[in-house]
Order: sequence, then structure tokens, then C-alpha cells
Amino acid sequence: MNTTMKLALSQRLQNFHLPRYSELPNMGLYLEQTTRYINQCLAPLSCLEVTGAMIRNYVKMGLTAHPVKKQYYADQISHLICITVLKSALPLDHVLLLFARQQKIYTDQTAYDYFCMEMENVLNFRFGISDTVEDIGVTSSVEKEMLRSSVVAVSHLIYINACLEWLSENEKEKN
Repeated sequence: MNTTMKLALSQRLQNFHLPRYSELPNMGLYLEQTTRYINQCLAPLSCLEVTGAMIRNYVKMGLTAHPVKKQYYADQISHLICITVLKSALPLDHVLLLFARQQKIYTDQTAYDYFCMEMENVLNFRFGISDTVEDIGVTSSVEKEMLRSSVVAVSHLIYINACLEWLSENEKEKN
């Protein structure tokens, strides 16, 4: 890979941060606001988006709780961010199974914050921002390994899309 491309890709995600559970809005967001919020959080990844129709389907499938008086709160928003990311590498029924396994061991807040840290950790490695994939947390479990494997798979898809976008943009500039 040429140095210019590597530098451009690493700069793209240099300051990427998924909001931790305590940073999520908990005042209640309507569907359109929830959609906009999640898409803004994931915008640096450029290939992951959610729509209102998708969110309604996730609720119907039981992937997240029903909105309360048509509003989504931190628990639902955290689930929706995870679903939006994980669905690019896993079938939705497997995302549901992964959530069920996580909930047997961890609180929603712990599982979501771990997901965010792992996502940033793996993306930083994949995009050359760090030289190693850090060990996150102090426990070891099958659930933790499954989540890391899912995040690694997603990171490769994000990386491939970023490379193809960069190459397309640079070919257009040359022509």
C-alpha cells in the first residue's frame, strides 16, 4: 500500500470515538432524531448507516426494546449502535444470540462500553494508528471472544470500503 493512501486512511479514523453509555442521550429521542444521532456517530466509518425503517424492524425482531412514548433512550440507542455495526458482518439472528449471551454476563452498560472500546481498539490497529491490538478488560470469556471476533470482521469490511473509496476518489482526481 502506498504511503499517501495509508496516511489518508489513518487520518480518517485518527479521532474516531464511539460515545460511551454515559455519553448517550437519555432524554428520549424520537425515531428521526435517533436515526440522525446514530448516523452521526458512525459517519467516520462511512459504510454503516441506519434508517427509521430498519430501527422499526429491529424493534419488531426483539433486538431492542420498544420505544417509550415513541422515544428511544440510552439502552435502546446503545443496542441500535451495536446492531448497525454488527449487522454488516453477522446475520441479525446471530446479533440477537450474541446480545442474549452478553446479557447473561454483563450489564447493558458494561457490554456496550466494552464494545465501544474494542471497536476503537481494533479499528486503530487495522488502520495503522496503533501497532498492537490491546487487551481490553480483565476477564476472559467466550462472549468476549465472540464480540472481538465480530468487531474484527467488521473492521476488515470498513477497511476494504475505505480503501475502495480512497482509490475511487483519487482516480477521479487524476482524470
